[in-house]
Amino acid sequence: MTYPLWEQLNALKEAKWVDLTHTFNAKSPHFNAFEGAQVETPFTVEQDGFFVQQWSFVTQYGTHIDAPIHFVENQRYLHELKLQELVLPLIVLDFSEAVAKDADFRLTRAHIASWEETHGKIEPNTFVAFRSDWSKRWPDHTSFENKDANGQQHLPGWSLDALTFLIEERHVAAIGHETFDTDASIDIAKNGDIVGERYVLGQDRYQIELLAHLDQVPSRGAVIYNICPKPDEAPGFPVRSFAIVPNE
Repeated sequence: MTYPLWEQLNALKEAKWVDLTHTFNAKSPHFNAFEGAQVETPFTVEQDGFFVQQWSFVTQYGTHIDAPIHFVENQRYLHELKLQELVLPLIVLDFSEAVAKDADFRLTRAHIASWEETHGKIEPNTFVAFRSDWSKRWPDHTSFENKDANGQQHLPGWSLDALTFLIEERHVAAIGHETFDTDASIDIAKNGDIVGERYVLGQDRYQIELLAHLDQVPSRGAVIYNICPKPDEAPGFPVRSFAIVPNE
């Protein structure tokens, strides 16, 4: 007897699997309003016959998923996201060279239009990731925050017009990026708010923050899996994101 899903899985395992998730610990970079994780070891194999750790951290820690409720009231919690939403076709917008030249780079609608001229129109119901290569600064907290002498951060991000274009005209299902926030630091300072992130979550979309290894994924053709626990009424949680990349 043959089992089609098993055969499909065996075929998938012949493809390239890319871990898009940072390993995190108490010293990992995190949003500056949060404390670092606290890790204790109440039981060990030597003393108790088994090994157990006790972790304490905010829900938005390490590579993590933001549920719509994270920024907008009366939106869905993490446990309300459907399983099918967590596995999506992956599109990667590579603007790492621009970010290398300008840490304050803002990915705009014009940039996406230029990308589409080369790579084709972005399909609906996809996960669109902004590759900046900022993740290569991990786990150096100082380099990741990239503050100037006045304490202002300089991190790249999405512009609001890019996000409205992706959601309202391209009808994408979710987005992701390698930085702490959706918005570029200069926009956060200018607006006094994270307006892009608030917009995305307000459209009942989720996002993945602090992605890694997008440089190992093609612009099209891969599938992203965003696997996480299922806490009740949570605004997000650390996630194990990975991509399955077709063989060339």
